[in-house]
Amino acid sequence: MSLIKQDISQLLVLCKQDNNLAQLEVYNRYEQAMFNTSIRIVKDSAIAEDVMQESFLTAFTKLDSFKGTSTFGAWLKRIVINNSISQYRKMQRFVPLEENTMEEDNGEEEMNFDGISSFEEQDSKVKHLLTAVSSLKGSYSQMLTLHFIDGYDYNEICTILDISNANCRTTMSRAKESLRKKMNVS
Repeated sequence: MSLIKQDISQLLVLCKQDNNLAQLEVYNRYEQAMFNTSIRIVKDSAIAEDVMQESFLTAFTKLDSFKGTSTFGAWLKRIVINNSISQYRKMQRFVPLEENTMEEDNGEEEMNFDGISSFEEQDSKVKHLLTAVSSLKGSYSQMLTLHFIDGYDYNEICTILDISNANCRTTMSRAKESLRKKMNVS
């Protein structure tokens, strides 16, 4: 029986029975999207890979708690985002402030955004915008990424970041203003 043509719900039933091939197929279907989600938050490919792996392990061990009220992909993405934010916060506690700022060698910094197609990478406006977003203060970059790239609304962001609605709106407003200033500077 080929697992490649199986529907995700059928694969999840097999995963609950500890079928390693079904787990591998689920992993193969979602790995790139989950890696892209994680890297936008933690900004380090090795750490994003670790977060993604841990998130899949968590998902497979907690598969019984998946109620099916949302898609499996959305449920898994929530796990990845929560783990990525947790990892990002841990990194912020242990990184000295001087190392946490972006360095500029010659005014041009090459950024690698794995979730963006090569066509978009060549577009200088997109590059400029993504560079500006990634150079913002951590919480601003996080909020803008969750809202505009990952598509979460303010209520979902409040839940993910465990902040109040007022705090979310204030931070989002400041993040947008900071981004506007960055975009006008260059």
